[in-house]
Amino acid sequence: MRWLVTGAGGMLGRDTVDELTRRGEDVTGLDHAALDVTQQQAVEGALADHRPDLVVNCAAYTDVDDAETDEERALRINGDGPRHLARACAAHDARLIHVSTDYVFAGDATTPYPEDHPTAPRTAYGRTKLAGERAVVQELPTSGAIVRTAWLYGAHGRSFVRTMIDLESRRDTLRVVDHQRGQPTWSADVAARLADLGPHLGRGASGVFHATSSGEAGWYELAREVFRGLGADPDRVRPVGSEAFPRPAPRPAYSALAHGRRQELGLSPPRDWRAVLHEALPLIRKESLRETP
Repeated sequence: MRWLVTGAGGMLGRDTVDELTRRGEDVTGLDHAALDVTQQQAVEGALADHRPDLVVNCAAYTDVDDAETDEERALRINGDGPRHLARACAAHDARLIHVSTDYVFAGDATTPYPEDHPTAPRTAYGRTKLAGERAVVQELPTSGAIVRTAWLYGAHGRSFVRTMIDLESRRDTLRVVDHQRGQPTWSADVAARLADLGPHLGRGASGVFHATSSGEAGWYELAREVFRGLGADPDRVRPVGSEAFPRPAPRPAYSALAHGRRQELGLSPPRDWRAVLHEALPLIRKESLRETP
């Protein structure tokens, strides 16, 4: 099976290419410089040239706060881009996995959101990502999948975990928000879940899936666990309310996602976020030190 990964220069895109390569798959990764998904002709040309059986779309506008004042551009990338890819996939008989986000939900639940829970985005970012989801469903109803994830961290690119690793060495104490809950999720784990889903897609599997770690935590709890994993005193992390760090875009108070549809396919259950974090920390720290000037 031939795979094409868009957004291959980002955190999840790089991990997805690496995971597929590790599995011996025939994979091509295209970063933004190689393929701008907002350009329909470029997308059609890429599929015509590479003839993939399956496309994984990791290209995205991910700056949640900037999207509040730049929604038009965010929509071109997060909404129009997936539609261009879905239409090109339909024309070339390819399947598509499109990566989405917990921000399509209202963020006010108290138990994990199932895949079929009504969407109600409260931010520009969430609205643009929902537009991309709807485009994939409309264009590829039986051979397209949406995979929502949340609270991503990885060896490449910016993330909360990498910030905590950096600040641990430079600050005596840290104040971290304690009124938001979600599922800290390693991007390498999500890449593996994307690779697992691919062979099922179009063969009885389509629609929405969730890919996060299991369990729940707040940012404060996550920061303490990072410090603990680094051998630092977790009591150096101090809890504060969300009002201490006002942001242009409201953050969901609750972002945990359920994984029922994965179980229906017989795919492996997600791993606990703490166990995954402690496995990932040495790799992330090594990469962070390597990239520091």
